[in-house]
Amino acid sequence: MLETYEITRNTLAVIPINSSKCQIIETDNTFVINKSSIKIIDDSCKFFGSSLSGRHEGTKNLIGVNYKSPIIIEETSEMIFFPTNSPRIADCAWISLNNIEDYGQKNGKTQICFKNGRTLDVNVSFASFENQVLRSTRLESILRKRKNL
Repeated sequence: MLETYEITRNTLAVIPINSSKCQIIETDNTFVINKSSIKIIDDSCKFFGSSLSGRHEGTKNLIGVNYKSPIIIEETSEMIFFPTNSPRIADCAWISLNNIEDYGQKNGKTQICFKNGRTLDVNVSFASFENQVLRSTRLESILRKRKNL
């Protein structure tokens, strides 16, 4: 079991197992890390020069969202992750916007189909998930516009 992990473009999702462990789903790999999902997100933000709270403030300034905010992990490669629930809730998973191919409703949950063909069912309503995707896409759009100035 790994002790440290930085999110990369190959990271599809960070799924909590309990308060001190999470599962990392990558394009070609799945493994468990001895850290909470929110700690992985914060450490990855710090690895790229900010922090989760700094990225949260940035999102608030860019799109006016203060609750369940999508987070820019790293700007140049446009790595944006969004929470499935409030990050304060233990079962909050983090999903990579850039790796989503499609998503839909399945048995009261949302099924995500990633670009590599992997699927993941998350325990969140379709409407809530779609709202998170739309917020994240708005953040991505503003980020791209600013990079092209």
